[in-house]
Amino acid sequence: MKLRQGLSDLTGRWLKARTPATDFWVLTHRNVYILPTGPGLLLAATLLVLLLASINFQLNLGYALVFLLSGCALVAMHLGHATLRGLRLQLQPVQARFLGTEAALDIVLHAPRSAVRYGVGLTLAHTQQWVWADVPGHANVPVQLAWRAPRRGRNTLPPLRAETRFPMGIFQVWTVWQPASSVLVYPHPEASAPPIPDAPALDATGDAPRSTEPAWDGLRPYRRGDALRTIAWKQSGKAIAAGSDAWVSREAPSQNGAEVWLDIARTGLHDPEAQLSRLCAWVIHAHERSLRYGLQLTDQRIAPSHGPAHRQRCLEALALC
Repeated sequence: MKLRQGLSDLTGRWLKARTPATDFWVLTHRNVYILPTGPGLLLAATLLVLLLASINFQLNLGYALVFLLSGCALVAMHLGHATLRGLRLQLQPVQARFLGTEAALDIVLHAPRSAVRYGVGLTLAHTQQWVWADVPGHANVPVQLAWRAPRRGRNTLPPLRAETRFPMGIFQVWTVWQPASSVLVYPHPEASAPPIPDAPALDATGDAPRSTEPAWDGLRPYRRGDALRTIAWKQSGKAIAAGSDAWVSREAPSQNGAEVWLDIARTGLHDPEAQLSRLCAWVIHAHERSLRYGLQLTDQRIAPSHGPAHRQRCLEALALC
């Protein structure tokens, strides 16, 4: 067992030295490896027995069968190696995730030549959750792998493994690819967090009390994702009539200018991870209610604001705290 673990560690260090971290990986004869599979070794043993029997009994048809099957195996080895050689793998940017959720690793396979690449599999190293695809010539094929980060903060992506056993399954052609990207993992938001301290009270419907005519803070250019009720239709109509497609949205109300502070000292918890989990839930709730909120951590202070950019900034601070 120790010998096997030592050989595995030695192989890992050797592969790491030969595979620099990159998000764009081109497979060449220098980074594509080939070994016989279990069926391949069984075929080799069978051919050896047939060859010895043909020599012993002087069977010309036995010689022909052995050489024919050996030639087929050599052609299969060449085709399997050519399936991966020249293939290009491109990792797309990985979005930040909350702890405990799976990050989607989007990989694009590109075959620069006209030959079709059959039976190309991708998986995370040391796992067996394979995703298989055929790559037509001069085409891009997207493949998605799921990965769950083990901890909060910035996590380096694990090595990826590409493999094929085309066409006969007797040779295993593979490569190991270490992406250079990392994924930012936010704390897991507390499921049943208490109300935000000093936040405006909610009415029976779960919303902050509002007047009959909400007081909008002002106008701004339309941003993708704005709700229809926030669009200033009169001003947008004038802009369209003038030949412009620049719509105008009303700035979301910020609870009549009230500001709240999300302070780590007011979470009422002692465990650091539990404190960050509660703060994460408060940030999400404050953003959903369009509050102007600031974040106070042990060694960092973010001034009150609101909007998607402010939410992302606060979550990043919690992730890297």
